[in-house]
Amino acid sequence: MSGLLLDTHTLLWGLGDLDRLSPAAREVLGAGIAPAYVSAASIWEIGIKRASGKLRVPDDLLDRVAAASFQELAVDFRHAAVAGALPRHHDDPFDRMIVAQAQCEGLTVVTSDEHIAAYDVPVLW
Repeated sequence: MSGLLLDTHTLLWGLGDLDRLSPAAREVLGAGIAPAYVSAASIWEIGIKRASGKLRVPDDLLDRVAAASFQELAVDFRHAAVAGALPRHHDDPFDRMIVAQAQCEGLTVVTSDEHIAAYDVPVLW
């Protein structure tokens, strides 16, 4: 496995609610056998939901991400082009970006979202 890309909910669960992760996701993340990445799109999504009152997250979220040894994955032009061209299996723009990044970077998406499995991308749950 070349690397993992955490979906937004998986990131949040991995930082504070490990029991919500599947046994397979807990095992792979806990073992550290592959680098785990967090998309800038996830941090953006969390910020939007936090600002609208739909999500409560700790003020030190970025510090917690770093302490968990998750690596930052920036959004680049290639990711944006692929995300825009994806079939409409999923309308969530953040999830579509995560799928595009996984495709471009050869990563496995860690997610419980069944819509993501409809894309040509490996999924771990």
